[in-house]
Amino acid sequence: MPSGRRLDLLDPTPFDWDDSDLALGLARTYRWGGHSAWPLPLSVAQHSLTVMHVRAAAGAAAGLSLSPIFALRELLHDAEEGLLGFDCISPLKPFLGEAFKTLTVKLEAAVFLRYGLPRWTQKEHAAHKLADRLAAASEAVHVTGWSAQEVQQTLKIKVPPLSEDPLQSIYGGTAWEPWPPALAAERFLAELERLKLVCG
Repeated sequence: MPSGRRLDLLDPTPFDWDDSDLALGLARTYRWGGHSAWPLPLSVAQHSLTVMHVRAAAGAAAGLSLSPIFALRELLHDAEEGLLGFDCISPLKPFLGEAFKTLTVKLEAAVFLRYGLPRWTQKEHAAHKLADRLAAASEAVHVTGWSAQEVQQTLKIKVPPLSEDPLQSIYGGTAWEPWPPALAAERFLAELERLKLVCG
C-alpha cells in the first residue's frame, strides 16, 4: 500500500491499510470496465459518494434522516473493490466463481470490522440496493452513453436514471463528469474522515 502497509488478499485483517490507501485505491478503480463517454473513466470513489447522497435523499423524501453510521456504510459499500483494485462488471461475475466471491466477502468483513459498521438488515439492504441501482442507471446514461431504454432492456435496471447529479450541488463542476483520481481520492477521504469523526 502507499502507506507502507501490506494487505494479504487471501487473509486480510482490518489493520492492513489506512484511510488514504483506501481512498486512493477506490479513486483508481473504475466502473463500467473503465469505459466512459468523457475524457476520464468514473471511479468507484465518486460512485460511492453518489450512492451515499442518493440514499440520504431518498430517506429525506420519506421524512427520515440517514444516521452517520448508515451513511458511512453507504460510503464504504464498495470498499473491498478499492482494496482489490478491481470492480468486476456484473456479466463477468458468474464466471469468476465461488473462490472470487469468498475473497470479496473476506475483504468486506475486514472493512466492516475496521470501521465498526453494522451488518445490513434485509430492509436496509433493499434501500441500499435501490440507491445503488439509481446511481448505476444514471451513470449508464450520463457517463457511459447508454440510452434509458438500453438500461432497462440490456442492463435490466428498471429504475429510471436521475436527471440531476446529486454531487454537483455539493462540489460544483459539470454534472456527471468523472473526476480525476487525485480529486476523487481527496473528496472521498474528506467524507470518510468527517463521518468517522461524527460516528465517534
